[in-house]
Amino acid sequence: MSDSIGRRLEKYTEKRPQEVLLVNVQIGDVEDQIAIFKGFSSSLMNPTANDPDVPVLPEEAKIISVDRLVSPYNPATPRYIQKELSWENMEALLLEVGV
Repeated sequence: MSDSIGRRLEKYTEKRPQEVLLVNVQIGDVEDQIAIFKGFSSSLMNPTANDPDVPVLPEEAKIISVDRLVSPYNPATPRYIQKELSWENMEALLLEVGV
């Protein structure tokens, strides 16, 4: 069984701990922004479950764009590596690191 999109993004940040991903998604009719860093995900706009087994990025989520930033993430002065990557572009990076 293959990993979920959310789990693949988490694994990417485990392999590239110098990066933070900000994932802009649409879940139903609700928009969300999810920060992923060193294998952990957290919603920046909605509550995040305390249970790490509850995915922050559900399978039905539609990825709008992904921003790659330099860690540590400071919302006041973000340092972007790449902005507004499409899922196709991000998926190429995932394959590059083997996830």
